[in-house]
Amino acid sequence: MVPSALEPRVIGVDVGGTKTLAAVVASDGSIERRLLSETDTSSSEAQLDQLDRVVEQVRDGAEVTALGFGLPSRIDQRSGRAVASVNIPLEGVDFRDRMHARHGLPVGIDNDANAAAIGEWKAGAARGARYVVMLTLGTGVGGGLILDDRPYRGATGTGAELGHIVIERDGLPCGCGGHGHLESYAAGPASDARAVELFGAGSHGAELVARAKEGHAGAIAALAEIGRALGAGIASFVNVFEPELVVVGGGFGTAAGELLLAPAREVLAVEGLVPSRDRVRVVPAELGVEAGVIGAGMIAFEALRES
Repeated sequence: MVPSALEPRVIGVDVGGTKTLAAVVASDGSIERRLLSETDTSSSEAQLDQLDRVVEQVRDGAEVTALGFGLPSRIDQRSGRAVASVNIPLEGVDFRDRMHARHGLPVGIDNDANAAAIGEWKAGAARGARYVVMLTLGTGVGGGLILDDRPYRGATGTGAELGHIVIERDGLPCGCGGHGHLESYAAGPASDARAVELFGAGSHGAELVARAKEGHAGAIAALAEIGRALGAGIASFVNVFEPELVVVGGGFGTAAGELLLAPAREVLAVEGLVPSRDRVRVVPAELGVEAGVIGAGMIAFEALRES
C-alpha cells in the first residue's frame, strides 16, 4: 500500500567512509527522494557542515518531521554522542544535540550496521520476524540485533559489535587491536588475501568471487573456507540468541552470496544447538545499499515517537 500524503515523512542519512546516502523515508520504508554524495572526511567540522547541507538539500520542499543518522561509529545512546568512528573523523562529538540544534527536529542516531539491521527488519529480508541477527560483510564485519521485536543496543548503545566475537584464541590480528575476531576471517580483506595467494599481487576479493562463479576450484575452496569461519560465528549467535533469521549483507557478503552461505550453513548444522540450528534460516539481505538509509529513517521515526 502506498503511504498517504498525510503520513509523516522523515530523513534518513547513511554515512559511510566514502559515500553518504540521504533520503526522504516513509513509515513503510519506501524512499521518495534520495541524494548520494562523496563523504567529506577532511575534518570533524567539515563533515558536520556537509551533513547539514545534505539534510537541507533533501529537506527542501519536503515536509519532514525527524532526522535519523546511521554512522560508522560507536554511539552512546544516553548522551547521543559519537564516541569513536571508523573511516570518518567523528570522535567525542555530541552529534544528536548538535543536529537537533541546527535543524530543529527530533534526531535519532545509531551505528550504521544497526541501521542496516533495522532496515532489513522493517522493509527487507527480516520483515515480520521478532528475533534477527544481521551481519554485514564488507571492509569489516558489522552486525545488528533485533531481540523480542526491538533493536538491541546494549547498556549504553555501543553493544552488538558482532564482528568482534573471538572465533580463534590468539588468532589473526584484528584492526581493533584484538586477535582472532570474526572480522579478521570473514570480511572483504580476507578475500583479498586469498586472491593474492591464488592469483598474485594486485588481485582482490572481487576477482576471487568472479573466478569462483566461473567455476575456478581454488577460488571456490577459498570462499568456502571464509564461509566456514562465518558459520562458526553464526553458530555462536544462534546458540546465544536463538534467532528466527540470520541475514547476511554488505558488499562482500552480497557479492559472494551462496559461495559463503552454503558452507556457513554446514558449520551451523554441526556447531549449532538443537532445536535452534534446525529452525533458524540463514538468508541474504534484500535491500542492498539502501538498507542503511531505510534503517536510518526508521531510527528517525523512533526519535519522533520519543520526542
